[in-house]
Amino acid sequence: IVFTVYTRDVNGFYEELWKADRPTSNDWLLGEVDFSAPYPMEVIFEVAFSSAKGGYLALDDISFSPVFCSNQTATSFSPLQASCTFEDNFCHFYQDYKDGPGWSRIKVKPNAYRPGDHTTGTGFYLLANTKFTSQPGYIGRLYSPTLPENLQYCLRFYYALFGFFKMRDSLAVYIFEENHIVQEKIWSVSEIPQRVWTQAEITFRKPMPCKVVFLSWCRNFWDCGIVALDDISVNLGSCHSADIPPDFPGECTFEKNECAFTLQPRNRHGWHRRRSPTPTSYTGPTGDHTTGVGHYMYIEASNMIYGQKAQLISRLLRKTFGNQCLIFFYHMYGRGTGLLNVYLKMHGSKKEILIWRRRGEQSISWLRGLIEYTCDKSHQIIFEAIRGISIRSDIAIDDISFQRGPCKEMEETILQSSGYSADFNEIEY
Repeated sequence: IVFTVYTRDVNGFYEELWKADRPTSNDWLLGEVDFSAPYPMEVIFEVAFSSAKGGYLALDDISFSPVFCSNQTATSFSPLQASCTFEDNFCHFYQDYKDGPGWSRIKVKPNAYRPGDHTTGTGFYLLANTKFTSQPGYIGRLYSPTLPENLQYCLRFYYALFGFFKMRDSLAVYIFEENHIVQEKIWSVSEIPQRVWTQAEITFRKPMPCKVVFLSWCRNFWDCGIVALDDISVNLGSCHSADIPPDFPGECTFEKNECAFTLQPRNRHGWHRRRSPTPTSYTGPTGDHTTGVGHYMYIEASNMIYGQKAQLISRLLRKTFGNQCLIFFYHMYGRGTGLLNVYLKMHGSKKEILIWRRRGEQSISWLRGLIEYTCDKSHQIIFEAIRGISIRSDIAIDDISFQRGPCKEMEETILQSSGYSADFNEIEY
């Protein structure tokens, strides 16, 4: 008789924990095994009979404890150690300068040729201009901290490419074992829209400690562009595990539908859910904020007249216990851009309280909006877009979420000319 205990994760990966492969007595014996479950998994008990004579095995009193059976303690690892938004520094990432300084941490004013960062639209991100590295092949490497062995990881990051004739393999992700002897490529870029922040997801697991390496590479000096990288995150478990229901009141990325938002009006003059750039040139985003190739909500200014309104209304939300932070991303690009307002409307009242406003063109990039508020009654949040003076007045929003407690950061604003006369700012709709 062979009696084995395994774990199995959501992707069907088995790991043997314990085995008894020799005859035992007829008495009850205690079996104990230490293991960690940092992400959802099943425990499987398997018995195999090694001869035609068969036999029997009895099992009883299965229990799990949050502490190890032995005196050992679990190896502590926080995925935050391998995650970085690059707002303050390189975090725990580093470069091998023998190849030259391939990656630079920069902050730029967004324009048609260079976007703002993915985190806020006004912050820092990494840029690899590998034309100017010292090694043949134009290589820039960025190393993560060491990741413990025998854990399943979900790696997510955002990237954007500029100026490549052939984009394939211009950015790749490798796994280096700790001694750097074994290297495995687990992802590389293919043909995608340029100048758009695009999300990549990779699930991997290694039996040895390893590092994640981002490698930017150019074939030659003349076919070489710029690679941007931002918002690297590492989580335990599969990238494709079943979604955990969000805490109240939740979030919406508009990838599947409008979530619990109501459109007012629900016609060509209101909010629309869209994937890909807006139809009118020189206005609107080139992709969504969530993945770069997903969905977002926007108003199509060419279907509206000057001063026309469109509202996106949340479901009824419960009262807040203390401060609450509303986070969303908005896009206001175009010389004729109008207004984006956010209102709070208490249940049973017709009054809409203005809690946030932006007027005129803000940026060619997605910007992060932060609103800290409190409300001791059931209420709704209303996003209202108002069409501006021309058809170049598309306004978009994406990735709306609510978090308990005060906003951890302050919103940074970009002061730009709206292209309007001073009289426009005084118009009441």
